[in-house]
Order: sequence, then C-alpha cells, then structure tokens
Amino acid sequence: MPTYFCFLALLAFKIFSAEQVDVVILEVGLGGRFDATNVIQKPVVCGITSLGYDHMEILGDTLAEIAAEKAGIFKSGVPAFTVPQPNEAMRVLNEKASELEVKLEVVEPLESSQILGLQGDHQYLNAGLAVALCSTFLQKIGVEDKNDLNQRSGLPERFVSGLSNAYLMGRAMIVPDAELPEEIVYYLDGAHSPESMVACATWFSQQIKQNQERNYKRSEQILLFNCMSVRDPRLLLPRLRSKCIDKGVDFNKAVFVPNVSVYNQVGPCSNVDQQAGSMTWQLGLQRLWESLARGEAKSSSGSSDSKVKEEEKKSFVFSSLPLAVDWLRDSARRSKQVRFQVLVTGSLHLVGDLLRLIKK
Repeated sequence: MPTYFCFLALLAFKIFSAEQVDVVILEVGLGGRFDATNVIQKPVVCGITSLGYDHMEILGDTLAEIAAEKAGIFKSGVPAFTVPQPNEAMRVLNEKASELEVKLEVVEPLESSQILGLQGDHQYLNAGLAVALCSTFLQKIGVEDKNDLNQRSGLPERFVSGLSNAYLMGRAMIVPDAELPEEIVYYLDGAHSPESMVACATWFSQQIKQNQERNYKRSEQILLFNCMSVRDPRLLLPRLRSKCIDKGVDFNKAVFVPNVSVYNQVGPCSNVDQQAGSMTWQLGLQRLWESLARGEAKSSSGSSDSKVKEEEKKSFVFSSLPLAVDWLRDSARRSKQVRFQVLVTGSLHLVGDLLRLIKK
C-alpha cells in the first residue's frame, strides 16, 4: 500500500487527467528528491523557494544536505529558478544544476512598489519567484513575449491583479472573534520553522504597531502556540519572542494547547486519544517559555524573584483548543476596556482548527 501522501498525489494526478486541466502548479510535499510529486519527468519549469531548517529529521541537519534534497526536482534541460540563498545552500544548488546541465537563475525580490495580497516582506521574494516561473511557462506556450514580462518595465495587468489579490488561508491572516469581534482579534500564521517564525514575528509586530497608532483602546498581546513534536521548540519560541521584543512588542500571556487536531484525524483513533490525553509536550513548551521570561527578567535592572514569579503566572496550558478559546472569551468579558490581540502560530493544524472553531 502507498503512504497516505503518495496516495493523495496519485489521486491528484488521476483527477488532473480526468479533468484535462491546462496547467498544474505542483508543490512537493517534503524535500524533493524522493517526494511522490517528483515522478514528473519533464516539467516546464522548476522553482526552489527560500531554504531553511525544516523537516531536519528527514532532509538532514545542514542547509547543504537540505539543499541537495530540494535540488532533486531538477531535470536535465528544464530551466530552474531560485531566490537568493545562504552560501552553503547556493553552492549545492549550483553543483546539482551543473551536473544535470540545468540553467539555474537566481531571481531578485519583486519591487516593493507592487502591492501584494499576501503580507510580509518575505512575500516579495516569493512573488519574484512566482513571476519568473509563470513568465517562463507563458513564453514556452507562446502566450507572452519575454520583453513584455520584464518587471522593470512594468508587469502585465493580469500579473498585477493576481499578485494583489493572492490569498492564502492561515498565513498572515487577521480574523476577529465571532462572538467578541471588538474584544478579541486573532492574528493567524502557520509558521513552523525558525526562519518563518522570524517572518511571522516581524509581521505581527508591524500589525500591532499600526493598530496602536489607529486605536486608543488598550491592548494586550497573547500568544496561542503549539508545534508538532518533530519540531524543536528551542529553535522556534526564542526566535519568536526575541524578534517581537526587538520590534517593541512583548506578550502579556502565553497559552499552550495540544498539538493534535481535534477535527481532522488520519490514523487510528486510539493513537489520537492517547496523544490528546498527555499534556507532557505542552508543559514542556510552557517551561521553555517561562525560562525565556526568567532570563529576560533577571537580565533587566533590579529584577526581583517576586517579579520573576509573577511572570511565570502569565503562561497557561489547556487540554484542548476549545477550552483555551473559552478562557480567552471569559477573560475578554471581564476586561471590557482591553482588546486581546492573539497571535496563533507554530502549526498549520492549530490555525486550521482555530478557524473552524471561531467561525462556528
């Protein structure tokens, strides 16, 4: 029997064929070299986005090893594009491209004057790559001329429209609470790697600063976090916290919930129940968060033990996401003069569950 993802990939190909689609934009599930999507032998063009430390238990511990896996999608004679990468990753990508006689081009970020539907400075890198990939495809089928697709001379209107209207659920997404829209606002981003956590923190901090300039109501920032056990929270939470503090935003409270989706499960129910019943992982996340807070409190001038203990009380663990949301709503009802700005991050599963829960 194929694995779950292999089965989904096979099913997708069957549907694409049956529907006779014109174009398929195919994203690998994990890595590239051994991914189920890599059965396509002659794609029109290939692209590699910014590389970071993700899925290290499978792809390798260094950027060079990760880059080698990602470069597995390169095909002889098929043009490829990437964005500026760290030196060790770029060296490996160039080596793999050279072995297959692949023309690998590095594209620059899109001009910042272009309005993007997806928020975050890093999206200009992604947009530049998307323009290069789409331009290559359109030239290949003879729809557009290369000179018409030079972003320095202005992108075609259809590109501008697509970039400005692009939307991705769970990424840099702002959603008011369904019951208390004035008191609770959720800032959703499914970041789950060290690099994306920094980007998430930067975006969240910018939003908070902008909101403070427009709104005189006192606000509190709350973190609602979980991550899968294959992630290393020691690489995630410190980056998130330090980047926010660097940007002038600190969390008043932090909430940790189970890392098991309560809505969509794949696998035996007994395994799910067993994982959901254990709070060991969440308690570990809480301890890590509290240790970060203690370190900052001790490093500040004149910090007393009582102040550190007070900081420890600002983190909470709940046995389920609905319980955490209920707690947020109860707290908001008791503090009517305060707006809660809740950053939900660490897992796309968490973001998806919250969206379903608050929109009921």
